[in-house]
Amino acid sequence: MKKLVLIALVLCIPFFSAKSETYHLDLQRSIEIAKTKSFSMLSLVQDFKIAEYNLKSATSSLKTHIELNFVSPAYSNTVEAFTTDTSVTYYSSKVLNYEGNLTVNQPLPTDGYVYMKSGVSNTDLYSLNKRSPRLYTTFGLVQPLTSLYGYNKVKSDLKLAELAYERSKKGLKREELNLVYLVSSSFYNLLSQQKGTEIASTNYDRQKEAYDISQNKYKAGLIKEVEALQMEVDLAEAQNNYDLSIINQGAALNAFKHLIGIDFSDSVSLSSEFKYDVVIVDPEKAVQLALQNRLEIREQEISIEQTKLSIKSQKSSGMIQSSLNVSYGKEGISYQDINSSISGSLQNSYSDFQNRAPNYGIGLTIKVPILDFGENRAKVKAGESSLKQIRLRKLDVERGIEREVRDLVADLNSSLKRLQLLEKNIVVAEKSFEITRQRYSDGDIDSQSLALERTRLNTAYTSHLNAYISYQLVIADLMRKTFYDFQKKELIN
Repeated sequence: MKKLVLIALVLCIPFFSAKSETYHLDLQRSIEIAKTKSFSMLSLVQDFKIAEYNLKSATSSLKTHIELNFVSPAYSNTVEAFTTDTSVTYYSSKVLNYEGNLTVNQPLPTDGYVYMKSGVSNTDLYSLNKRSPRLYTTFGLVQPLTSLYGYNKVKSDLKLAELAYERSKKGLKREELNLVYLVSSSFYNLLSQQKGTEIASTNYDRQKEAYDISQNKYKAGLIKEVEALQMEVDLAEAQNNYDLSIINQGAALNAFKHLIGIDFSDSVSLSSEFKYDVVIVDPEKAVQLALQNRLEIREQEISIEQTKLSIKSQKSSGMIQSSLNVSYGKEGISYQDINSSISGSLQNSYSDFQNRAPNYGIGLTIKVPILDFGENRAKVKAGESSLKQIRLRKLDVERGIEREVRDLVADLNSSLKRLQLLEKNIVVAEKSFEITRQRYSDGDIDSQSLALERTRLNTAYTSHLNAYISYQLVIADLMRKTFYDFQKKELIN
């Protein structure tokens, strides 16, 4: 019975487990998957969307806003005081309010706004048995005059939102290039481990062949027992190295899957073609591209613009503050018995609205700063010092980028020469090993000479692999440091 239950559970596992996928990947395909599935890119895309929405909010703030408001109803029952020269009388006040109004607000690029407010309200005064309906329409203008000669908050907020959007957009592209480099590094690390496993497997096969030859020689009395035992130790070491390479390859594979955002249960096979393009880079062009495209420089420029706006805002705080307010409107009011109909009361209010003279007003407010003991001037000076500091930092960033790019170009040229040299070294090492193996089989040399030549061949394979990976990573690093693909000869936008 227990066996039947166990079999049933095993058979049910595939129905509950997630279906795994198989990926046949080269470097480009790995990068494409990482851009859509990796956690870092998904998070950065949301940061970009936040900046995009903030910019949309800033631009929308300059457009017309319309609001419809209702009070339906508002009832209050309170005790009010009526005061005369000789006495104070308290009475109960019961009030019921209804109101609805439409407000249209149009912001102006001059930091002010024009508005229109139109509505109808009714107040029932139960203590007086009166009903007071009211109709009203008002047009107005509010204009801070300081924005015309000082600091314009609307334009500044819009500019800050545009700068934040640009920074986020460039930051997304920079992190995308960083991801390309990280995926390239992880891809080549996995490829290195995969190739290392192949080398370890080939080394084990060769060692097994040498071990078999040594055993035959030992049985024939051609070599000493100690040499045969040494070959057995070498075979065990080759087996151990092969087992370790499999473990290392598994760890590199899991790290690669985690980085590009695929499930650990998915299968991955990598393209193992060690082809490369010869890339020649002019250091002056690389430096020029880096200075034009690097976000670090643009970030300093954005900080300069932000600081300038902050200084302008602080300076305006020490200026004369003034504001102009203009309004024009009409209203109609009537007092009716509380038992009168709402429609009749509103009709009386409308008649009053038509006959009553319009309301209007204009006002100019001015605030003149006289004495602050140098507080505002000190804040302005602090802002100006911050501005100088940012400009110095920008120069230092530019010099650092130039040094970094020149070093990368030199490293690229050196890696290319080393890679081409080690390609020839592999051919020589393979021929030398074949000759040595044949000489050992013929009995011309001992096992120590064979082991030395085998180690030299493995070193040649490993050195070539490391040189190839180093060359490819320098190209990827140069691309993210200049925003330019020197292999395709195109700018990365």
